[in-house]
Amino acid sequence: MSLKHLTAVNCASLLQPGCSLLNLEGDAYLFGQKGWPKRSCPTGIFSVRIKHGELKLRAISFSNNSCYLPPLRYPAVAHVVRHNENPECYLIHGGRTPNNDLSSSLYILSVDSRGFNKKVTLRCQEKELVGELPEARYGHTLSVVHSRGKTACVLFGGRSYMSPAERTTENWNCMVDCVPQIYLIDLEFGCCSAHAIPELTDGQSFHLALAREDCVYFLGGHIASTDCRPPRLFRLRVELLLGSSLLSCEILNEGLSITSAIVTPIGSAHEYIILGGYQSDSQKRMQCTYIALDDVGIHLEPREPPEWSSEIGQSRTWFGGTLEKGSALIVVPSGSNPSSTDTYYFYQLGFQQDGDREDPTQTCSQESTDFEDSAPLEDSEELYFGREPHEMAYSSDGEGDTYNEEDEEDLSQTGYWIKCCLACQVDINTWEPFYSTELTRPAMIFCSRGEGGHWVHAQCMELSESLLQRFSQDNSKYYCLDHGGLARQELTPPRKIMPLKK
Repeated sequence: MSLKHLTAVNCASLLQPGCSLLNLEGDAYLFGQKGWPKRSCPTGIFSVRIKHGELKLRAISFSNNSCYLPPLRYPAVAHVVRHNENPECYLIHGGRTPNNDLSSSLYILSVDSRGFNKKVTLRCQEKELVGELPEARYGHTLSVVHSRGKTACVLFGGRSYMSPAERTTENWNCMVDCVPQIYLIDLEFGCCSAHAIPELTDGQSFHLALAREDCVYFLGGHIASTDCRPPRLFRLRVELLLGSSLLSCEILNEGLSITSAIVTPIGSAHEYIILGGYQSDSQKRMQCTYIALDDVGIHLEPREPPEWSSEIGQSRTWFGGTLEKGSALIVVPSGSNPSSTDTYYFYQLGFQQDGDREDPTQTCSQESTDFEDSAPLEDSEELYFGREPHEMAYSSDGEGDTYNEEDEEDLSQTGYWIKCCLACQVDINTWEPFYSTELTRPAMIFCSRGEGGHWVHAQCMELSESLLQRFSQDNSKYYCLDHGGLARQELTPPRKIMPLKK
């Protein structure tokens, strides 16, 4: 194993515990950024680029037919390989939003297209679920099983808020383990079914789930009711019979006491290295474990960890994810001023054998030097969509589209959070969506009065949603309440069309 220090280039503030690293078609993406997305990357998903010891993020766009995907911490994610006409994709369920709301939605994230410079556009669709739906939660797992030619998802564990009947002012934000039920989700029709397993008596969260064919292995986890991390290991077998499903569970004796660990695939299929995580509230798990799944079952072997740096050894917390097969990203707090941009130390951990090690400049699958067969990103593949030809000459080094947190506007002083009128009550710290079209920012409308006009909040102007939509669709001018209000609406004169000469 090798441990290499990385320098984050103006992007350290986006990473946080609970974020996810996704690997789609050979590329790594960061999902679950800190805070709500900003205008430099409204999707909140970034391509991860590592080269010459530098970690850079690049904004990724969605296709026009995509739905909104909020940044989610600690969601359950499952990788689905390409099968027949179904593309490779990720399933994302649950998680916590920046407002600490819990999600119950299931999203499907896939690659929509690649441009002429291999600019990647992702597609996100929300899957409608019916039947016995799992409640909103976080810290759970989602696995894909195959049985008798069918495919289904297995959802288990996690935490949620107390039921409304139990919540009081004192325990309003308290979390409890979800009921220890297994949920089966049919990916084709979105049908959900809940199954109670006698062997699963306690809820658990932040555990690991590894799937092979019709079996899922649940390893470790934290039980909130007893505040413990028992060395548990379960094997769940799922038979997808015609019209029903048969589930059986077996308790194995080779468990690990571990939570929030990183699982990195290595070698052939169903071989992994487990690293990171915690074995108690105050102790990180510094060991590494090799895991292999086969027809017989699961095999665990301890592996010699790398020589951890002093920053990793002294830190109380750490997090990260898989960059690609045989490579993981580890992030530890620096312990410096939280307002500093260098709040984290970044490390890349490699598991390649000496004979299989790649060129040192190719530290991530997105930095392939072979142009002909590389689906991943290269230095020259930038976001040229919507640019003029003369602008491309200044972006070939890749810096033009690399995320730079210093480029962000101070939205508390400009843009959507201005004081639009004397009676303006929109505040960045207390604002909540008012119209159905609002997501992370208040709706605004342009007032044509005054020198050059000015923008005002639609809510402050007491506009109904239907009226706001009409103004956005037709050609009428709008005058705010300080300049006459709705009674002074005028239509823009129609453009004169000269008659055609016969």
